[in-house]
Amino acid sequence: MSSMKVTSLPDAEPRPRNVAIGTFDGVHLGHQAVIEGADTVLTFDPHPLEVLHPAATPKLIMPFNVKRDVIEGLGVQELVVIPFDEDFAHRSAEDFIEHVLLEKLDAKQVSVGENFRFGAKAKGDPAMLEARSEFRSRVVPLVEVDGETVSSTRIRALVAAGEMEPARRCLGAPFMVEGEVVTGDQRGRELGFPTANIVPDDRLVIPGHGVYAAFADGVPAAVNVGIRPTFESGRGVLIETYLIDREEDLYGRTLRVAFVERLRGERNYPDVQELIDQMHQDVEDAKRVCAGFTSP
Repeated sequence: MSSMKVTSLPDAEPRPRNVAIGTFDGVHLGHQAVIEGADTVLTFDPHPLEVLHPAATPKLIMPFNVKRDVIEGLGVQELVVIPFDEDFAHRSAEDFIEHVLLEKLDAKQVSVGENFRFGAKAKGDPAMLEARSEFRSRVVPLVEVDGETVSSTRIRALVAAGEMEPARRCLGAPFMVEGEVVTGDQRGRELGFPTANIVPDDRLVIPGHGVYAAFADGVPAAVNVGIRPTFESGRGVLIETYLIDREEDLYGRTLRVAFVERLRGERNYPDVQELIDQMHQDVEDAKRVCAGFTSP
């Protein structure tokens, strides 16, 4: 049972708060540095760009439910969600400070990343927060991993390229997807590898096509992301998850998959037996990789 309170901004009760503010897509190491020590996280849903510039909206790294759980795992007491809409987008930076941070949340400390911008036309910046005497401001420098700044843009590119290990180093945890298990074409069952299939949400980034070692609801798994080129299914991209050493009907359930390592690219096999042999190898490889990790 969740111990973190999730509140919509209109319902938030004023009380002294140590607030970390950001969109926090991915809750990567840079975001975690901002959140560190805060009892309250203030975030936005939907992503502000969905309202301000829909055509420029990036693929999100994680759905809200996953973001909520990752933030809770950081020891945060309350997640306050701003329902971001046209009206909120037009509120000035000064209005945000006066009515959201002070009046609504009674903020005593405000933590942001050094590149955080807020208010209409993004006119608010960390210097504006630091100029206020009503609360302490904590401006957190950007974090570097492998000699490069950690950013949601970088992580999206790594995930789309199937680069799970550097993505994990930036996120501080394996990249995750979540979705409802749907009925597939039963091909995996026919081949001896029944899979739980998720249709990717088009708003979210997914790993590049290929086969991955992963954990699904804490169980080691071999996962295929792609279009299954050996068969003419015409179904588009699926995330097909074979839970190793576990048989269970998962249809209609929500499955969370944490990607650990890319095993190989997606290939077209000339005959089905060759594919089955490869799938056996994939499962062994996934077992070996997962044995070196603790389930997230």
